[in-house]
Amino acid sequence: MIRTLLGRAGLVAAAAGLVTVISAAPAAAHGADAPDGTDYRTRTTGVAPARPGLEVRVIEAGARLELTNSSGRAIEVIGYSGEPYLRVGPDGVFENTHSPATYLNRTITGDTALPAEADPAAAPSWRRIADGTTARWHDQRALWQESSPPAAVRAAPDREHRVRDWTIPLRYGTDPAVIGGTLDWVPPPDAYTWWAVTIVGLLAVGALGLLTATAPAGARALSALGALLIVGGALAVGYPVGRELDAGAQGVDGVLVGLLAGQIWSLLTGLGAVAAGWYALSRRPAADFVVALAGSCLALFSGAANAAVFARSIAPVPWSPTTARVLVALFLISGAGATAAGVLRLHATSRTTAPVPTSTA
Repeated sequence: MIRTLLGRAGLVAAAAGLVTVISAAPAAAHGADAPDGTDYRTRTTGVAPARPGLEVRVIEAGARLELTNSSGRAIEVIGYSGEPYLRVGPDGVFENTHSPATYLNRTITGDTALPAEADPAAAPSWRRIADGTTARWHDQRALWQESSPPAAVRAAPDREHRVRDWTIPLRYGTDPAVIGGTLDWVPPPDAYTWWAVTIVGLLAVGALGLLTATAPAGARALSALGALLIVGGALAVGYPVGRELDAGAQGVDGVLVGLLAGQIWSLLTGLGAVAAGWYALSRRPAADFVVALAGSCLALFSGAANAAVFARSIAPVPWSPTTARVLVALFLISGAGATAAGVLRLHATSRTTAPVPTSTA
């Protein structure tokens, strides 16, 4: 029976890994093609001249800009050739189908093929794309699109560099305005150090599995694993919520829609880890198997899926990048450690409960 459970645990872990690989690209669908991390910090200095009711901010680790216009008057975002690109006002958000920016800004790389109708010299043809008064879009003027860093960065990659100051023109009625901002290179952290600390931590947690289920210390070890999974699972629920907030989600409804659309695996993983931790604390039957299974999912969907922050200076969350790295390390430590501990405990249990061969002499 125990060996059967171990076999099933291996199959589930393998399936979870396959799903992670398959769903790696759609995982960022909550914010179009939001990156899991970057070394370029995009900031906005606001709109000049300032307009009451007009707010601009950077979202998704700098991948997109968000403009909210509650002034009661429409405002236009100007495209790359001086043509009207977006119109945001009390009647909703519209894009100009004749603007090349409408198509180039659909991806962060700006490599969308332009249709024949894309003509910046043509009269605007407005198409409604959203209700409300908030527009979000990629803008190549606020991003670094080259495959290699700037020359100054290549010369001194361990120092912070101002890449450029950028502006995006607006038209407020007949009055011109601009969104201003900065783009900086921020040196990435030492990924090896973060991985080393994480591996040491998960090995320490996995060592709890060396305690057999029948020893008095084994019950305490199982309780420790349960408590660790509850903490890791609760934080794993909060991490995708943070990503949705950084992607511009507003209100409970907006966060829930984003979670269900693009972060469902992370959400279910966190909830599952909490449930598994409670199951272990209750010392229910097959708790070791549940701990191993929940731990593998936590390590994959919450840890490995977000591990890019170990090597990137800017994380797509509303808190500091260091906090993001600590959380991801905790997901990997509690998840992979719990998996190792659960498997070791299952193995120890199978040995202590194996039938003793009887002699035929």
